[in-house]
Amino acid sequence: MDPVRRPPRRSPGRPRKPVLLEAAALSPRRGLHDQAVERLRGLIVAGTLPPGGALVETDLSVALGISRTPLREALKLLAVEGLVELRPNRSPRVAELHAQAVTELFEAIAAIERAAAELAAARITPAELERLRRLQVEMEAHHAAGALAPYFALNQQIHALIVACARNGPLREAHEALHARAEIARRRALDSRARWDESVAEHRAILAAFETGDAAGAGRLLADHVGHTGTALLAGLARPDAA
Repeated sequence: MDPVRRPPRRSPGRPRKPVLLEAAALSPRRGLHDQAVERLRGLIVAGTLPPGGALVETDLSVALGISRTPLREALKLLAVEGLVELRPNRSPRVAELHAQAVTELFEAIAAIERAAAELAAARITPAELERLRRLQVEMEAHHAAGALAPYFALNQQIHALIVACARNGPLREAHEALHARAEIARRRALDSRARWDESVAEHRAILAAFETGDAAGAGRLLADHVGHTGTALLAGLARPDAA
């Protein structure tokens, strides 16, 4: 397939150019805008579509093999998730990560996941605990292999499983509302190998708290883990080459 043109790396003082990707048509068997949301979200989280990058509808339509109508619907949904900024009379762009927004986001997630972990430690079933163990083992194997993408996918599954085990609908809804923004922020924080190593150890300690039924400890460890991730991301954003 013919790749859509890719812009050169932006240097200070130059305007941002559109970010483009290789063509990959979507399947007609599923809702096109749902598929577009999924694919674009994945590209944003992975950094293929970086913060601040313009999203040119004509290029994206070609790349995804869909018309501009379902594409626009997809962009609207991603804007609701906080991943895309819609701008009057200008191309949409990938939302940028700002220090204050990151701070507030991780404060909220830490509070939600702390409450979820405390409830989950008391309500988790043996089967769910065994699943948590298996996910931890698989995640550590990917860490040892240096495979960040599958590691990150399992990391997200662990956080979602803990929230699900709390068996609290409003808490889960609050977590899901912030999930997309949290996902991109967490992925960016793992660009630091030191933070990646630290994160694995923190997850191991969280699992140990669940295995002993230490609700308070599980909540504290998970909240600290989330806070450390936010701190690592803020440090990354502060670097001169963060753009």
